Amino acid sequence: MKIVVVGGSGLTGATLVKRLRMHGHEALSASPSSGVNTITGAGLDSVLRGSEAVIDVTNSRSFDDTAMLEFFETSTRNLLIAEAAAEVKHHVILSVVGADHMPDSGYMRAKIAQENMARDSAMPFTIVRATQYFEFLGSIANASADQGTVRLAPALIQPVAVDDVAEILIDVAIGAPANNTLEAAGPERFRLDELIRQYLQAARDARKVVTDPSARYFGAKLEEHTLTPGSSPRIGSTRFEQWLDRNSREVRSKS
Repeated sequence: MKIVVVGGSGLTGATLVKRLRMHGHEALSASPSSGVNTITGAGLDSVLRGSEAVIDVTNSRSFDDTAMLEFFETSTRNLLIAEAAAEVKHHVILSVVGADHMPDSGYMRAKIAQENMARDSAMPFTIVRATQYFEFLGSIANASADQGTVRLAPALIQPVAVDDVAEILIDVAIGAPANNTLEAAGPERFRLDELIRQYLQAARDARKVVTDPSARYFGAKLEEHTLTPGSSPRIGSTRFEQWLDRNSREVRSKS
């Protein structure tokens, strides 16, 4: 099956392309580095020709609220138009669990706008909302740090490995469009503050984690279940301890 991964040069995209090829699919990576630009439309027609599914894992390079919204709206609009012309059968979007519960976050507002464009289009689609990756726990710590202290709310979180998200996206893409939203998560729940405390300890990072119920998460206020999926998510197989063991050298190098 020919599947185009839009945003194929990033962490999720590169993992997807590798795993699609391992499963015997014809996977094409589409990104500016491969001559495909979803903002200008350059290269879209040629890369989509003959493809049966598209997995959109693009991301904005800017974290300015206006720029992020413009990116996702323009990119998604161009993709949907090009896919319709190429008669693509399935448009898959990677989104974020809790996006609709974090209106204070410009990024989440932009992701919801992207989701709504797919829902309002004529393209058969599936939206996969994933929980936070294990691979981004260091970024959470850094974003919440202030002079050696990391302040985090004790909200629940159910993190997942990028490899598991890739496998779920592949399974979704080769199946029939759900024309709906699915969720993907890891097998364990943690308190966010305790999870980052464990991560920093494994990374031999001396920063102290302070539990602060009012602490913001990338600018968003967290409730108890903001970062956790609903009742029937797709569950990845990788547990936190397994991921730490497998990535211990890389984790320590980021401390």
